[in-house]
Amino acid sequence: MAIFGLFGGKAVAQDAAIEAAALRSDRFRQERERDWQRLEAIVARMEGGRFRKLSDEDVLALPVLYRTVASSLSVARETSLDAATLAYLEGLVQRAWFQVYGPRTTLWAWLRRFFGGGWSAAVRAIAPELLAALALMVIGTVVGWLLCAQDPDWYYSLVPGGFQDSRVPGASREALSATLFGHAGQDGLSVFAASLFSHNAGIAILCFALGFAFGVPPLLLLVQNTATLGAMLWLFHGQGLTVDFAAWLSIHGTTELLAILLAGGAGLHVGRSMAFPGERSIMQAAAEAGQRAAVVMAGVVLMLVIAGMLEGLGRQLIDHTPGRFIVGGSMLALWLVYFFAFRRVPQGSEAQ
Repeated sequence: MAIFGLFGGKAVAQDAAIEAAALRSDRFRQERERDWQRLEAIVARMEGGRFRKLSDEDVLALPVLYRTVASSLSVARETSLDAATLAYLEGLVQRAWFQVYGPRTTLWAWLRRFFGGGWSAAVRAIAPELLAALALMVIGTVVGWLLCAQDPDWYYSLVPGGFQDSRVPGASREALSATLFGHAGQDGLSVFAASLFSHNAGIAILCFALGFAFGVPPLLLLVQNTATLGAMLWLFHGQGLTVDFAAWLSIHGTTELLAILLAGGAGLHVGRSMAFPGERSIMQAAAEAGQRAAVVMAGVVLMLVIAGMLEGLGRQLIDHTPGRFIVGGSMLALWLVYFFAFRRVPQGSEAQ
């Protein structure tokens, strides 16, 4: 009997604890439910796009109500209230946070601002770094050419193995010409084209990603990458194929190399801002430069995709030098006009 009494006492105590917890939860809800309901009504109208139906009092009360409900959620978690109340408050706080602190533009509005002048304005804002990056690319190309002209063994050091195949010092004119023409019937990218695109895309991403190291890695990457270009120009020039190689490269290279130039300029912009922050703190300077450079890099990704498409389609459809120059030159003119002649700066652009 004592055993039954013991278990019976425990059951009574548990029932009492449950009843007390339920009472505490009901009291907690009743004291604050009016604020919860008002916040939920405001958030529901905002989610439905009915902003005109919001009164001035509701707009002013929104942040206050949000903080009040967030405080209620914190108390509810600490006092272990019922799961239904916790779930309701968590959902309401998340919805209210998005309305108070969430983005104010849709994806379509962001794309319209980006292509409507935000990207080109960001590119123009880093013009000094672009000039420095262009100078480095020219220097790298000349250095690569001169090194190979002095000692052909430099070619194997400057040009990655995946690019070589029959493109090596000593190759005949016919062998080198065969790598440029006669591929109109092939499906997809060649191994060389895929390797070239992957290599240049990696260089572009690294130029930006390593810009935080005061801009030093982008300097080295730009010189190293264009030294490879200089070495290949030297190789084809030796067999009188300079123009044909330039045309073969231009069909996608005007877009791809320009993307590398922009990525290098973006990385140098971040590095220069950190090295010379002026009256700003280093973190503030890096944050401001990073926002601007990120807009540029968003466009660089698009340019690399377009370059890959040009490489694939151009290799299949265009197998003559004049046509390649027309496509490559047209793409270069298009990019230059957009970046430097289209000077509209959208409201709220990071380039302002």
